[in-house]
Amino acid sequence: MPLAFRPTLWPTLFTVPALAALVALGTWQLQRLEWKQDLIDKLQTRSVGAPVAPPAEGADLAAFEFQRVRVTGAFRHDRELYLIGRALSGTPGLHILAPLVPDGGGAAILVDRGWVPFEGRDPATRQGGQVAGPVTVDGIVRLQKKKGYFVPENDPAKNAWYFVDTAAMSNAAGVDLRPRYYIVSDAASLPGGFPKGGQWRLDLRNDHLAYAITWYGMAIALLVIYIVYHRQKA
Repeated sequence: MPLAFRPTLWPTLFTVPALAALVALGTWQLQRLEWKQDLIDKLQTRSVGAPVAPPAEGADLAAFEFQRVRVTGAFRHDRELYLIGRALSGTPGLHILAPLVPDGGGAAILVDRGWVPFEGRDPATRQGGQVAGPVTVDGIVRLQKKKGYFVPENDPAKNAWYFVDTAAMSNAAGVDLRPRYYIVSDAASLPGGFPKGGQWRLDLRNDHLAYAITWYGMAIALLVIYIVYHRQKA
């Protein structure tokens, strides 16, 4: 016998707005996908462009995220900070952070000089990389982020840092640091083997397409269930 489609009131009153909401959410995620891709392209362009001066005091730091910069000054190697729990090619280690005092004076800039194995925490093991006097550093501006839920608390007393906190690091090192950002040095800026610079990547998540497919898939599933439910024998 042929089947007839006979919608009923209450399932229809539920399905229509739910279906509209799911389609709207999928469309919104596609719009977010376009926005995120544009942002990634913009940040990628900043990261490979000609270097500019680091952000001045009061600058819009968001406009400098992943910006390639160049600064000349002297490292305060005696005020190194150690960013723990960083691996390179599967080898555990840490990042060496050091204040760089600009030639023009003013507050120092925190520089992530790069990765070393755990034994490289001792500066005596990497004397070739302890550049004295004026040095020009090219690198990428990164903004400090909020501590992740599973990230341990920093331990300034042991000089063990798990996330960048320029205010706390400034206090621990006894050096006035420019707030809320740091520079990740290029590998070319660091002679001597260690630290190994250039330890950055464009790490913005872009899952919007997957989310859009999920919402649209749920909409299709709901529509199929609705149709099957209301098909009856004529």
